[in-house]
Amino acid sequence: MTTSTALLLADLTGVAVFAASGASAAVAKRLDLFGVVFVGFVAALGGGIFRDLVIDEAPPLAFADWRYAATAAVTATAVFWLHPQLARLRTTVLVLDAAGLGLFTVTGTLKALDAHVPAVGAVVIGMLTAIGGGLGRDLLTAEIPVVLRREIYAVAALAGSILVALLERLGYAGAVGLTAAALLVFVLRLVALRRRWSAPVATMRPPETGLGRPPF
Repeated sequence: MTTSTALLLADLTGVAVFAASGASAAVAKRLDLFGVVFVGFVAALGGGIFRDLVIDEAPPLAFADWRYAATAAVTATAVFWLHPQLARLRTTVLVLDAAGLGLFTVTGTLKALDAHVPAVGAVVIGMLTAIGGGLGRDLLTAEIPVVLRREIYAVAALAGSILVALLERLGYAGAVGLTAAALLVFVLRLVALRRRWSAPVATMRPPETGLGRPPF
């Protein structure tokens, strides 16, 4: 299997995983079939569309290659009809979401590097490719985006993007190295969920009056 074929399969797998995640969130909000497919499409392809526009690849693959849109639409439609069975598989969906995060991190960073984007910019693009779809999904379903909550999500993607850029710089960006980068994101996300790791948040304290007490 060639590298390009492997990347295509990884991309389409990530599309299917995130389409399922987006469609599941839309079903939970009781959207109709069109709404479920639309949210699934955005969740699956939003990050990739952003990536392609930033690296000046026009039209984006989501529109240029029918396999991307078809994969997202078919997966979202399947989730719509099969959601009673999938509702019992929340853990499986979380695992698949973590896998999609790792796959999109790797492919997004690689495509940015191939487009001659400097390493720092490629790392940012890789991270945004991975989290962009989830951001769109949460906004469309009126949820606070998971990337802005305490969960370790964007940080995992950022760590994977950095590793991909380092491997590319050192000449080790082969199948084994890229698989290791995807696994890093995958494992970091799952361990964070398991152990309830979170990023620090600001501590809110009531303002004090001159007497050292709250005003009310």
